Amino acid sequence: MTLLASGIIIDDIVFPDGRTAMGILGGGGPQTAFGMRLWADEVGLVANVGDEFPESARQWLSASGIDTTGIRTTDLPTPRAWQVTEADGERTQVWRTPAAETTAQLRRSFDQLPDSYRAARAVHFGLHPETPDLKFAADMRRAGSLVSIATFKPADQPPTPEALRQLINAADIFSPNIAEAESLVGQHSPRGLARKLVEAGESAAKLIALRMGEHGSLIAEGQTGQAVRVPAIPVSVANVVGAGDAYCGGFVAGWIESHNIATAGLYGAVAASFALEQVGLPVVTDDLRAEARRRLAKLEPLAQPTSL
Repeated sequence: MTLLASGIIIDDIVFPDGRTAMGILGGGGPQTAFGMRLWADEVGLVANVGDEFPESARQWLSASGIDTTGIRTTDLPTPRAWQVTEADGERTQVWRTPAAETTAQLRRSFDQLPDSYRAARAVHFGLHPETPDLKFAADMRRAGSLVSIATFKPADQPPTPEALRQLINAADIFSPNIAEAESLVGQHSPRGLARKLVEAGESAAKLIALRMGEHGSLIAEGQTGQAVRVPAIPVSVANVVGAGDAYCGGFVAGWIESHNIATAGLYGAVAASFALEQVGLPVVTDDLRAEARRRLAKLEPLAQPTSL
């Protein structure tokens, strides 16, 4: 397996105008896998689900060419949550499954991975900044995988310098959004946030990919000091849930393919644009991948080198 995503939650989305969309395949893993699959041929998804996991979700994964060998059916329910979105882009997650069962289902273990997944070139997953389980990241790195980590939410309290160092150093790619980054290092300009994150990790993180919503992303390479700003693609936004994960999946695919920070950011921006345009994810087809290339060509001249 070349690229690996992790985690499944069934989302029940509440929109700012009161509309709802129930039973949407979410949890970060499918959106990340979508972003990867736009650009890469071998993408796998690892997750624990219950026996009520929707057949429509399995059909989407199959139609999109995503390997599901790593999806295990257990005797616990599939994690499910309300995703309450606000007009300003803020989102509140409220779990609908019991906490103990949700925690058990979302737990990752290198030992439970199929053999082919243990040799993945790269893996992306999200975590909570206060309770990060960094063992999975360490195990994947020891096996030779590049590790990409995103934060699911802002930290409730600023971490200690040592806790922040451990969090960032666990990743080769670390990708928070603005609010999450500010919760870790305080309020700064986007360049200041990226700089603080690089410094907090003692430049061990190869890349900081700061996600800035409608303002695009700022990518900094800690070991070289290079940085680039990539704009977002203007689209009609139908749903913001999962766009950040799609960005991260595209980013990882772009970095593995090119080892170029601009290319990685561009791949991520294109993947996010598709996730924003509809509720749920489109099936990855040859036509969709061709459209991704067209969007990439239009966006590429707009990526601008910058400094921290």
